[in-house]
Amino acid sequence: MPECQLNTDEVRRIATEVVEAEASAVLALRDRIDSRFLGVVGKILCCTGRVVVTGMGKSGHIGRKIAATLASTGTPAFFVHPGEAAHGDLGMITPADVVIALSNSGESDELLLILPLIKRHGAVLVAITSRPESTLGRASDFCLDIGVTREADPLGLAPTSSTTASLALGDALAVALLSARGFSREDFARSHPSGALGRRLLTRCRDVMRSGADTPRIAPDATIAEAVLETSRKGLGLCVISEPSSGQVLGVFTDGDLRRMLERRVDMHATLIREVMTRIPHTILGDRLAAEALREMEKFRISALPVVDERDVLVGALNMHDLLRAGVA
Repeated sequence: MPECQLNTDEVRRIATEVVEAEASAVLALRDRIDSRFLGVVGKILCCTGRVVVTGMGKSGHIGRKIAATLASTGTPAFFVHPGEAAHGDLGMITPADVVIALSNSGESDELLLILPLIKRHGAVLVAITSRPESTLGRASDFCLDIGVTREADPLGLAPTSSTTASLALGDALAVALLSARGFSREDFARSHPSGALGRRLLTRCRDVMRSGADTPRIAPDATIAEAVLETSRKGLGLCVISEPSSGQVLGVFTDGDLRRMLERRVDMHATLIREVMTRIPHTILGDRLAAEALREMEKFRISALPVVDERDVLVGALNMHDLLRAGVA
């Protein structure tokens, strides 16, 4: 088999031209964020149904991405394949919906077949195309012209610049709607509960804290030795000193405090913990986000925190390792 020869200079030139062509196609969209674009945003924002995205071939792949982005940013949306729509899936579309149809030429046969039925349903039709004068463009209620006159490949045939521009315009729609809805980081996390952002924004201290018998606690009249034993047994790096009757937090005793006691040669068996504990310690409410606990630890350079309720009653404790295991960090 002959050795494969690669003209690296030619490859670099072509690849650079493709990137530049697609970048130009996206930048040209800035002038197309006009009244028609605003009209589409307003129509989707007031839509009582859902956004239905459709398209054939490469436009269909882009349509799936646009539908997914809309759905994950607060706009209920799904993708319908035009071929499947003609065989029953049109029943998914209601008069309350907005249909976004993607076709660079605006003449995809499968789309043209279902256009009269979409119109008959009474759904709002939005076209994303490079040819506003096409059948799709003329049939639409809103036509968003991506304005791509030539693809980025040397033959000018492969969907490249047109699909990139369509994707960018879809992202612009999704983010504009996100902003108009006041969609927050917490809302985004609720759509992505298994992702890293979801864990950071949805996990509460109560979800990861040690509670009940696993909470290192001791009464104020216990000795330092007893506090050390409790700290060692529970493995959190601190012991919480709390009022036996009410459970209110009085102080903490940490591994750092123990080192200082050893340096001072304090009698561990004779000295009461209330005499050496850190009073008014840093605590956190159980309903606070675990990410806030992590921030508190980093801010004050501590590795563990007592978890309390609104009355400052001890309900649990957590340390840095608990947060790391929960994927909060």
